[in-house]
Amino acid sequence: MNIHEYQAKRLFADYGIPVPTGLPAFSPEEARQAAQTLGGSSWMVKAQVHAGGRGKAGGVKRAQSSQEVVDIANNLLGKRLVTHQTNADGQPISAVLVETPTSIDRELYLSMLIDRANKRVSIIASASGGMDIEKVAEETPEKVLTRVIHPITGVQANQSQEIGFALGFDKEQRKSFADILNKLYKLFVEKDLSLLEINPLVVTGEGKLLALDGKINLDDNALYRHKDLESLYDASQVDGKEDIARRHDLNYIALDGDIACMVNGAGLAMATMDLIKLHGGDPANFLDVGGGATAERVTEAFKLIQSDSKVKAILVNIFGGIVRCDLIADGIIQAVNETGLNLPVVVRLEGTNVDKGKETLQKSGLKLIAANDLTDAAQQAVAAARGK
Repeated sequence: MNIHEYQAKRLFADYGIPVPTGLPAFSPEEARQAAQTLGGSSWMVKAQVHAGGRGKAGGVKRAQSSQEVVDIANNLLGKRLVTHQTNADGQPISAVLVETPTSIDRELYLSMLIDRANKRVSIIASASGGMDIEKVAEETPEKVLTRVIHPITGVQANQSQEIGFALGFDKEQRKSFADILNKLYKLFVEKDLSLLEINPLVVTGEGKLLALDGKINLDDNALYRHKDLESLYDASQVDGKEDIARRHDLNYIALDGDIACMVNGAGLAMATMDLIKLHGGDPANFLDVGGGATAERVTEAFKLIQSDSKVKAILVNIFGGIVRCDLIADGIIQAVNETGLNLPVVVRLEGTNVDKGKETLQKSGLKLIAANDLTDAAQQAVAAARGK
């Protein structure tokens, strides 16, 4: 789960990580009040969306008066911001962050993330931070430094020193940086994060380190331990179908193809999508109903699939391990009857109670296409989507 910049910075501040003084605003008048509360003669007004590249897209502007703060907020709020990280429709802006401007001497990059290859949390840093960090990583990867954190020792002093030297910090800055790294790692572990990014981490004109921006991704599977963080979820920033899936405990990602997949298990779902591609088709989604799928959840999955106008055929691929095939069959019948589905549905069942499941489908009277195996299922789904 992603959260907004102003929410990430609140977490940073809670852990003693230096951030600019700022306040979120959800209306132009709130933006004016935020500027008056902060004081000063100029302010930064930053659109709050779950996407990078806001500065280049016109989502970050400087205001020289409280009225200009209002005007900028009025021009941003209620609009959609299109950046290089969004689709053509962009992301809706429902909040802005009003901040005190920062005198910037240098911009750096710093992040922590789950490194699945090493089964550790890794630190990634670069002296070339700012809006073009992706270009730096692609064209000059030698400028990006990566260090792995051992879960027992945490961030070690030599790692902080090594990265601090690489980022060009002086003695006092290296001391401050070591403190920031330790606090970031504490935040990362205690809040079950999957990604934490500060871009840019700046050296101010006074030589201080400051997290000028903040991005945090939370591990959805750990949110039951963090009800306070779960409340930060913003449904407006995700695909509508993905939001519906989340509410029904379905793992769903929308894609651009026309063959919908409904599978139990992430690995099987990936294999199903690969086979669709292998046989000349294009998957319309990744949809994992989970190992404990119920008839109700299958019904919601079908409703979700049917809401995608691009879908021309559906491939149901279920392996009955924890879940029984006959229960899935009941769910398919319930879903088709309840939704009035008129798309071709290819069904491949295997595993626990598979014969009973197939018998249930055969006796249903529904026009379902039975598949013998996964390859046959993919081929029939592609043919159905092509009208063959």
